[in-house]
Amino acid sequence: MTVSSAGVTLPTLTAAAVRLREFTLGDVDALHRVYGDPEATRHLSFEPRSRDQVAEIIEGILARRADVPRTEYALAIERPDTVEVVGMARLALGDYRSGQIGFALRPDQWRKGLGRQSVELLLRLAFDHLSLHRVWGASAPENRASCQLMLSVGMVEEGRIRDHLRVNGQWRDSVVHSILEEEWHRRCGHPSPSRSGTPQPAVE
Repeated sequence: MTVSSAGVTLPTLTAAAVRLREFTLGDVDALHRVYGDPEATRHLSFEPRSRDQVAEIIEGILARRADVPRTEYALAIERPDTVEVVGMARLALGDYRSGQIGFALRPDQWRKGLGRQSVELLLRLAFDHLSLHRVWGASAPENRASCQLMLSVGMVEEGRIRDHLRVNGQWRDSVVHSILEEEWHRRCGHPSPSRSGTPQPAVE
């Protein structure tokens, strides 16, 4: 992995069953099988998307990739064994060295550990390569699988945001989980970084 002043250019982030890579225009149909699926989007913050809408999403991702500094890492979740894109994982950078994560998978890929591995790769990117201090994620209260996943990777439930989103004409709460850099490094067995607010050196 290469780190530059513009951010991280990543050829691959790989775990046992998933690889996160940059999107290409050739991934529209694969992502549409996720974002266009009512079951896949049931707990997300938007309704199912058309193929044209998904194409616009990927075009936007490609355009924002060139931002300096880069503030979004929207990555394709790929199965290394089949070289098939089965979802999206996203890390959006905010103020005070913070980041928000999210992911979506095709329903036939659920309950295979792909979501957990994708989230762990996002956390590795956030803490080990971008030197973030805090990473958080929000999920629908009914999405117990997502809440349990975030707990399983060391995130802590912070609370509930009431009427956080409006989806399908209805207000929806969100449950927030987060993890701090010292918690991540302790979980990984790394030395705990300083809490002074000074970013740790990035990997060159």
